[in-house]
Amino acid sequence: MTLNDTVSGLAGLLALQDFSPVYREADRVRREAVGDVVHIRAILEFSNHCRRQCRYCGLNSRNAACDRYRMTPEEMVDSARAAWEAGYKTIVLQSGEDPFFTSALLGEIIREIKRTGLAVTVSCGEMPREDYAHLRACGADRYLLKHETADPVLYDSLHPCGTLSERIACLKTLKALGFETGSGFMIGLPGQTNETVARDLLLLREIGCDMAGIGPFIPHPDTPLRDLPHGSTELTKRAVALARLLLPKANLPATTSLGVIDGKEKNDVFSCGANVIMRKVTPDAYKQKYEIYPAALGHTDIKAERAELENMIRGLGKIPQ
Repeated sequence: MTLNDTVSGLAGLLALQDFSPVYREADRVRREAVGDVVHIRAILEFSNHCRRQCRYCGLNSRNAACDRYRMTPEEMVDSARAAWEAGYKTIVLQSGEDPFFTSALLGEIIREIKRTGLAVTVSCGEMPREDYAHLRACGADRYLLKHETADPVLYDSLHPCGTLSERIACLKTLKALGFETGSGFMIGLPGQTNETVARDLLLLREIGCDMAGIGPFIPHPDTPLRDLPHGSTELTKRAVALARLLLPKANLPATTSLGVIDGKEKNDVFSCGANVIMRKVTPDAYKQKYEIYPAALGHTDIKAERAELENMIRGLGKIPQ
């Protein structure tokens, strides 16, 4: 099929009554561009302190009900080592924007984790260029910074403490510094249209993203958006498929939020262009406290959960890695 890669063209595709031809094309492009491997990433959520006030996020600084924590560097390295021993090849170090974890401290932790053999993705929000450069020099391989929405008016309404232009500038800096750069956005934000989603997709391509996380909005009860419905899983899958067509070689995860709403949909997305899945390795003492959105979480068993994912991926006819 020929992709009409304009805002109106992509919005028209998102609105199709029968999207199955696009899903088939996305699956074909995925197979040709990145093969049948599904990459399994470990996520370590090491701090839920955050200076931001994002109106959709349970970690926002105005949420007095959030039980805050910080892992120690030793706990972080031990968790990463356990992930490596279980077979993971990449760990995602994720936190709120926590000033306690300076670039100097994060750099030391990254250097130590790299000794295990793991690739390191960092997802800790906006930083000055010199801080990003230091993390890169310490061995960080990838950086994930979702733009959340490409509509500047909608962005401002959801983020009282930052602007879309600042977020895009950070993403372009990360790309220029040589990080494998990841962004992404939510489906189902208030006021979002198919045209908004089309602009989100085109922004991913403009930045030249190497990875993109696209997931449905899930309301958190302790945020101003508590009463809104969750985002559409179908529209989420459609956006993933179009992201595959626009960015054939990108890593596109089946996001955790998609699985929270519907576990079957999370597996279905692997036939729509996705090629990555993530699993929390956050210790039990902290796991439930990292609540961007509500989710039922079980006991962390890094080896068992890795084996479970591998079996699931093989059951889909794909190759776990």
